[in-house]
Amino acid sequence: MSERGRKLLWLTFFALAMAQVEASIVIYLRDLYYPGHPLQLFPLALLSHRDLVIELVRELATVVMILAVALLSVRGPVRVFAAFVYVFGWWDLFYYLWLKILLGWPVSWREWDVLYLIPWPWFGPWLTPALIALLFVLWGGWALMTSRQVRFTRGALLLFLLGTGLALAAFLLPGAMLLPRGEAAFRGYQPQQFCWLLYGPGLMLMAAGLWRASCLK
Repeated sequence: MSERGRKLLWLTFFALAMAQVEASIVIYLRDLYYPGHPLQLFPLALLSHRDLVIELVRELATVVMILAVALLSVRGPVRVFAAFVYVFGWWDLFYYLWLKILLGWPVSWREWDVLYLIPWPWFGPWLTPALIALLFVLWGGWALMTSRQVRFTRGALLLFLLGTGLALAAFLLPGAMLLPRGEAAFRGYQPQQFCWLLYGPGLMLMAAGLWRASCLK
């Protein structure tokens, strides 16, 4: 096996193991906050203030861990970015796979999830971050293995950042609408309509930006 292939394999193992730890923590939290109903995430139960702080720090630590392993495994900003999104993508996909294996959730393809908590809760069907994660895995793995030059031109970077912004807006919009009413509005929250009009173009623009960065001569 080549050096690049060996690194890719170990990055994949790291993501798999990290996802299992993440899934285990979420299962414990569901048992604590949804006793008897761990498969039913909504109506939303709020974390205690102490547990919320712990979760926020854990989420930041997760990003730091992925960034650290990317920086340690490869050199060059584009390859580090590729390693970061590759691990991030597998981590997210394996996270849902572990939840399915260990808990039996998600129950359906359209099941909603609390995706992240910074700067406020992100909401959306679990399939939406999974599709972005799949894009990251495919592009990141290719970028790490190819001998071709991969470089973000201004246009490619603009497309990717615009797409990322639209996708983030779709995730953050439900929580943003609840923020003016304070904590009480989040308690018992039930998902409504997901903003596919933001997410769909966002995903396509992200893919277009990554494609454009990959097609340099």
